[in-house]
Amino acid sequence: MSSPNCPSDDRREIFGWTLYDWANSGFVTTVSTVLIGPYLTALAESAVGENGVIASLGLLGTITAKSFFPQCVSISVFLQLFFLPVLGGIADTTNLKRRLLGVFCGFGSIATVSLYFVEVEHFLIGGLVYIIANICLGASIVLYNAFLNEIASPARRDAASSKGYALGYVGGGILLATNLALISFAGSIGLSKGEAVRLSLMSAGLWWGGWGFFSLSFLRVRPPSRVLAPGSNWISIGFSEIAIAVTQLRRLPHTARYLFAYTLYNDGIQTVIGLSSVFLAQELFSPAQRAAGDDTSFLTGLILMVQFVAFFGATGFEPLARRIGARDAILASLVVWSGIVVYAYAFLTTTTQALGMGATIAVVLGGSQALSRSLFSRLIPPGQEATYFGVYEISERGTSWIGPQIFAVVVATTGSYRDAILSLMALFVTGTIVLCLTDIRRAEADVEALAASLGTG
Repeated sequence: MSSPNCPSDDRREIFGWTLYDWANSGFVTTVSTVLIGPYLTALAESAVGENGVIASLGLLGTITAKSFFPQCVSISVFLQLFFLPVLGGIADTTNLKRRLLGVFCGFGSIATVSLYFVEVEHFLIGGLVYIIANICLGASIVLYNAFLNEIASPARRDAASSKGYALGYVGGGILLATNLALISFAGSIGLSKGEAVRLSLMSAGLWWGGWGFFSLSFLRVRPPSRVLAPGSNWISIGFSEIAIAVTQLRRLPHTARYLFAYTLYNDGIQTVIGLSSVFLAQELFSPAQRAAGDDTSFLTGLILMVQFVAFFGATGFEPLARRIGARDAILASLVVWSGIVVYAYAFLTTTTQALGMGATIAVVLGGSQALSRSLFSRLIPPGQEATYFGVYEISERGTSWIGPQIFAVVVATTGSYRDAILSLMALFVTGTIVLCLTDIRRAEADVEALAASLGTG
C-alpha cells in the first residue's frame, strides 16, 4: 500500500531500503553469530569461575557462567514475544514508522558500541546491554520489513527482498572478515586479543548506526491508513491491533497456514545454521584437534564463505520465483534443505565435503529467507504491514527453541549428533507439506476481500 504522494517502485527508495540489511547484518554476524557468546562467557567465567553460579532461580534452576549467554538470548527473545506485535500496531496507526526505525537503530547501535566498555567486573551489565541491543534489532527489523509493501509493488517485492538479503550477507561478511583479521593480527599491532574483540564489537555498532541512518535518508514518510481513535493511546492501540490481526487470521486461513509452514521450516533452517558448528566440530575433528583450535579455524572460514556465497543464493532464486512462483521456489529450496540434512547424516566425513555442503546451504539460505519475506508481504491486509510483520518475526523468534530442543533430546537419548541432525527432517517435511497445502492465489483473494470489507483496499 502506497500513498499517491509517495508512489512505490522508486529505485532510489528501494536501494535505500535494502541498505538497512547491509547495516544491521554487521551486528548479526560480528556480534551475535561469532563474538558476543564467547566473550560474555569468558567474562562470566573469569568473574565467578568456570562452573560458578551467578544466580539461583529456585525451581527453575541456576544461571551459571556457561549458561549466562544463552540465558541472555532467551530473555531477549521472550521480551520480544510481547513487544514486537505491539510495536507493529503502533507503527500501523501513526506516521512514526520511519522515526521509530531510527530510534531503535540508534539505541541498538549505542548499546552495541557500549559493549566496548564491558570488562570482567561489569559482565552482568554486558548481558543487559546485549539484551537491549538484540531487542532493538528485532524491533527495527519489524519496522524495516513493514516498509516493503509501501516501497515496492507486488511484482517487485521478490526482487527488492532478495537484493536486501544479498546486500546483508555481503555487508555482514565484509565487516566480519575485517574484524577477524583484526583479532588474528592483534599482537602484531600492539593490541591484546581482548582489546581486538572489544574494538570489533564497537565497530559493529558504528556500522549498524552509520549505515542505518544513511539508509533512512532514502525512505519517505507516508500517512497511516488508519488513525488513533479518540481516547486511545499508543499502548492500547498496539494491543488492540494484535487482537484485530488474530481475529482477521480466521478470515485468512491460507495466510495463517503459510505462517504455520514458515514457523516449521524456518525453525529447521535456523537450527541447522545454529548447531552446524557443534555438529561439524564433533563429527569431523578429534578431541586433540579441537583442543588445538583446528575446528575453530575451519569453522571461521566456513562462516565467511557462507556469508558471501549466500549473496548469489539471494539473487539467484528471484529469477526462479519469477518463472515458477515464489511458493514453488521456496518448496524447491526445502527439498534441497532436506537433502542437506540426509547428506550430513549419512555421507559427510571430510572437511572438503563440509565446504561443499556449506556452499549449498548458503545458496538455499539466501533464497528461502528472501522469498519467504516477500511472499508473506502479499498475504497480509494493506495498512497493517507492521502488525503482521511483528507476528511474522515472532513466528521466527518465538519458536526458535523447538528445533534445538529436538536436537538436544535426540543427542541425549542416542549420543549421536548424526541422529540428532536427521531428526530435524520432521520440521522440514512437515513444513513442506503445510506449504504445499497453502493456496497462494486463494490467500491473496482472501486479503482483497478483507480489505474491501474494511474499506482499505
